[in-house]
Amino acid sequence: MPLEIVVRIGRSVGIVGWNCAPSYRRLVLKNLELAFGDTLEAGEKRALGREHFARLVSNLMAGVKLAQMEPKAVLERVTVEGLEHVHRLVKEKRGMVMILSHLGNWELLAQVSPGLFGCPCGTVYQSLSNPYIDQAVKAQRAREGLLLFARREGFFGAIELLRAGGSVGVLADQHAGDGGVWSSLFGRLASSSPLPATLAMRTGAVLLPAAMYTEPGARWRFVIQPPVEPASRDTNFVTVQVNQILESQIRVSPADWLWAHNRWKTPKPKFLLGGSKRGVVPGAITCRFRLVIRATNWLGDAVMTVPAVRAIRRTRPDLELTVLTPGKLAGFWNAVPEVDCVLSLPAEGGIRATVELLRKGNYDAIVLFPNSLRVGLEGWIAGIPRRVGYRGHSRARLLNQVLDPVQKSEGSPEHQVHHYLRLAESMGAAPLQESEWTPPRQVSAPAAGRILQLAICPGAEYGPAKRWFPERFAAVMKAISARHSCQWNLVGVAKDAAIGDEIVRAFGRDGLENCIGRTSLDGLIALLRGCDLLLTNDTGTMHLAAMFGVPVVAIFGSTDPVLTGPLGAGHTVVQHQVTCGPCFQRECHLDFACMQLVTVEEVVKAVESKICQLVGQEKGSAARLSCSNVVSP
Repeated sequence: MPLEIVVRIGRSVGIVGWNCAPSYRRLVLKNLELAFGDTLEAGEKRALGREHFARLVSNLMAGVKLAQMEPKAVLERVTVEGLEHVHRLVKEKRGMVMILSHLGNWELLAQVSPGLFGCPCGTVYQSLSNPYIDQAVKAQRAREGLLLFARREGFFGAIELLRAGGSVGVLADQHAGDGGVWSSLFGRLASSSPLPATLAMRTGAVLLPAAMYTEPGARWRFVIQPPVEPASRDTNFVTVQVNQILESQIRVSPADWLWAHNRWKTPKPKFLLGGSKRGVVPGAITCRFRLVIRATNWLGDAVMTVPAVRAIRRTRPDLELTVLTPGKLAGFWNAVPEVDCVLSLPAEGGIRATVELLRKGNYDAIVLFPNSLRVGLEGWIAGIPRRVGYRGHSRARLLNQVLDPVQKSEGSPEHQVHHYLRLAESMGAAPLQESEWTPPRQVSAPAAGRILQLAICPGAEYGPAKRWFPERFAAVMKAISARHSCQWNLVGVAKDAAIGDEIVRAFGRDGLENCIGRTSLDGLIALLRGCDLLLTNDTGTMHLAAMFGVPVVAIFGSTDPVLTGPLGAGHTVVQHQVTCGPCFQRECHLDFACMQLVTVEEVVKAVESKICQLVGQEKGSAARLSCSNVVSP
């Protein structure tokens, strides 16, 4: 059959394949979107994908025909550009690492290079899974004397050939898996083989870009670009240089490249790349990896997820991090610097409205911090490719990356923060030390004579079992006010208004600002940041203050500070161990001994100790000596 007829049949088969292979069609369109984004219209991308299918199949079928033709007849079909670069390098006895890619009829390179170059030529190849096709491809490549170096057998032969002034071709545009260098290709991180850089560095060879482009009329154009010297002695940065070469080759004729290859896939489960062998090389990243976190519904829980968010954020340099949160917590997440975008859950519309919101984001992955079935459904219906969360609540089948929670019987109790950090680490986030859970504390001592700003949070939304007594809070306030010049600020939600009124009646209004139920979350954050100390029950406000570096004195009753205590150093927890606790009940059905045993005197001592630490920073050792009788419980 004439070659022209083979090419025409191949194009027709390719177009049929475009229409009949939806999974590959979606992959091609996804890759074109990653590479060209808004620079091409949707119709242009579809036309480019269709033409790619036509050329791919026609070149594969033409390759079979060309392998049966005489070498002279094959060369008549090829127009060669830039051969003078090769001849100059051969004269200088300089080795050449040919940077090749799956462009056009790439198998034709093996047939024409040995006859044109005038030097020994070889190629590094990866064996195909099908032994019959593998044998046929190797025979076709070796027909004109091309030397073959199998990857699994090492690269000693290739290195010797380069040192002798020969040429070694490397198809450098394939996904390199865990052994690759994560570097930018078309602005998106991709695992790239360091082999071309390694060969060039070991042998002193130059990088020689070459490509076989498709031309009309069953013809091809062999383009050899000017040689490129490695820009560094660092293999990683030379790999970045190779990717820039590949990108320039592909842009010459995008329809020729193998878009049906999942070039930008990320490892599973560690797609955050924290454990990659060769690391990530930051570069010209324009296409971000879009990750959305479905946040928890309560303020305290949200604060305890921040270390995990921080660990996730710092792992991938191309990460665009969005948090989807209940509207009441949007102000909190806006204050977290690691978050790029905050979305509030729709107030109406249920799961359908949330799914539509997620679809608009076109996210690459979603991390589910809540354990509910509903949040699993949201990510699954939205069709987000990577869905990560803990097993439970019958939602495992809705996720494609599932982590089993640690059972309470396995080892000693640990802080709830570890629950979320473990989820981050399962995705490849680098481990976070406890000292990194909260930002470095910016402590400034109160100026001489300045009124201390002290906050009180006497409520607890979880239930009465977590609340110390209002009259005892008032007694502590009186004792501290008798010793220091201070301004008290009552904070809490509207449900705590009755508790606040009781404290106001017992303490009086002088030196007291009752802000309970009168501040938004943004206002609460601003108020806490301006305070020197917070006295509180086990509440979300406690976690919020600790996150922003405000010293905390926390009174615990029915809950366990080992699990949910304030994050970071420099805080004091006041708690008495009782036989029935910690019970984690909302209400006490016995004698409330855990809170009854917490006295005004020991809380006063704890608050005094914190104040002395603040004052001591300004007044030096004399101030610390004057407070030596104050001991934290």
